[in-house]
Amino acid sequence: MSSDPIDVVLIGGGIMSATLGAMLQRVQPDWSIRIYESLGEVAQESSNPWNNAGTGHAALCELNYMPEASDGSVDPAKAISINEQFQLSRQFWAALVAAGDLPDPKNFINPTPHMTFVRGRDNVTYLRKRYEALKDEPLFAGMEYSEDPDVIAEWTPLLVKKRNRKERIAATRQVSGTDVDFGALTRALIDNLVDNGAELVLNHRVRSIKRTKDGLWRITVRHEVGHTPHVATARFVFVGAGGGALHLLQKSGIPEIQGFGGFPISGQFLRTTNPAIVSQHQAKVYGKAAVGAPPMSVPHLDTRVVDGESSLLFGPYAGFSPKFLKTGSWFDLPGSVRPGNIGPMLAVARDNFDLIKYLVGEVLANREKKMKALREFMPTAKTEDWELITAGQRVQVMKKDPKRGGVLQFGTEVVAAADGSIAGLLGASPGASTAVPIMVDLLKRCFPDRWDSWLPKLEALIPTIGTTLNDRPKEAQRVLSSTAEVLQLTREQVAR
Repeated sequence: MSSDPIDVVLIGGGIMSATLGAMLQRVQPDWSIRIYESLGEVAQESSNPWNNAGTGHAALCELNYMPEASDGSVDPAKAISINEQFQLSRQFWAALVAAGDLPDPKNFINPTPHMTFVRGRDNVTYLRKRYEALKDEPLFAGMEYSEDPDVIAEWTPLLVKKRNRKERIAATRQVSGTDVDFGALTRALIDNLVDNGAELVLNHRVRSIKRTKDGLWRITVRHEVGHTPHVATARFVFVGAGGGALHLLQKSGIPEIQGFGGFPISGQFLRTTNPAIVSQHQAKVYGKAAVGAPPMSVPHLDTRVVDGESSLLFGPYAGFSPKFLKTGSWFDLPGSVRPGNIGPMLAVARDNFDLIKYLVGEVLANREKKMKALREFMPTAKTEDWELITAGQRVQVMKKDPKRGGVLQFGTEVVAAADGSIAGLLGASPGASTAVPIMVDLLKRCFPDRWDSWLPKLEALIPTIGTTLNDRPKEAQRVLSSTAEVLQLTREQVAR
């Protein structure tokens, strides 16, 4: 590794770093890029397919993006916004596939209908209102709705088989949904980065980041095997280390990180690979979260395609661990406390008692209680067919709030220095699915002097950048069709 200043250092080998690196290599190919990953492989934390739901978040089925207001109304604005963002990601991936920079898209994205499923009169009324609010929106064209058990059984029989016929149920279906293996996508993006000159340094953990007198960033790195340290300098640093980002941004000393804290939430899924069960369910089916549950805990029964093999996941079952990463330390949470964020963190604890109570209940839940939750979706589920797997850690953002002292937010947030020389990503959902628009916004924010010269190159990769599709029905249909064709996402494939 050269000791000369590196133009771009990416900390963490996940989907965010991979996406940013892919963009920078195309808009500024003469820049040097180095990726530091603390583990022996990339995409082993939040980007690993078994550590995330792999939905390809497009708000087609995630009910938490359209909550019911106190007056009973539902507003589609956020759902439309999330879908708009996912379309930018699809365009970027399609452009790289067309250029031969990503492999066969079946390796990382597959057509999988997105469904919602609710039980009980009030929930059926809500879902009907949600459907009416979305069905005429161009990005949601083709959404189907039914309260008929026979129709829902045609869509996916496991939801209805041996269910009480007197129970009120309803479902929506969107056949244009996808299943995304963000682990495979991350590896492919980083392989392409390395093929084009970037350095990938595995088993190296960044220990500190300090600004030098000449405006560069001094990065101290430790080899996780031999424990030998080395120092690198960089002109720009992106901290894409998932739950580890908060600590590193705090160590950088930038004032913009003051007041931010992290609330870690762990999770588990039930998984089956039994072909007789898997063959009866090809969909991602989302329900409604329990009262007090975080949005990331919305129950869902998902088809997953990982390394070409199909399986079903159900969950997540949320829990609590003070670790910020699966491979993190038990001292991650207490070690993140600073004088500037202890107030917001205490305010969040005060205002989120229902969440804490819910997490305690989830931690104490035994296997049979977990199976009972699954049987609410799939009445025929048998304990012996399902194994319990541990999902990834999610670190939700806690930040200052002038009214309440502190708030817990469930989205993502980019924190950047005033001069744009260092930035990092905090938070979770929708995360990976919107990596492309998040990184586009980061480029615009951190490199304002280069943005105008980079924009034409980005527009060639993401044609609708800076615009919206939902208010242009013909353009929406054209973009949806063209990216589906390149990514091999067709209704005929779903039908087969």
